[in-house]
Amino acid sequence: MTRRATDNSKALDAFIAAKTEIDAMLERLAALSANHFETSPDEINWGHVGTLNHYRAKLREITDMAFHEGEHAE
Repeated sequence: MTRRATDNSKALDAFIAAKTEIDAMLERLAALSANHFETSPDEINWGHVGTLNHYRAKLREITDMAFHEGEHAE
C-alpha cells in the first residue's frame, strides 16, 4: 500500500491568515500601550485600572496557553 503525501495547502493558508491577523492585533496593542492606552496621568481612575486588568487577564490566559504556564502547565 502506497501512502500519498497529504495536501495541507488549505491548512497552511488558514494558518498564515490567522497568524497575519494575530500579528496585526499585536501591533495595534503595542501601539496602544506605547500611548498609555490613550490616557494621561491626570485622567487615570479606577475604571482605567479595571479595564487594564481585564486586558491583562485575557492576555495572561493566552500566554499561559501558548507557553504552557499557569493552569496550562504540563
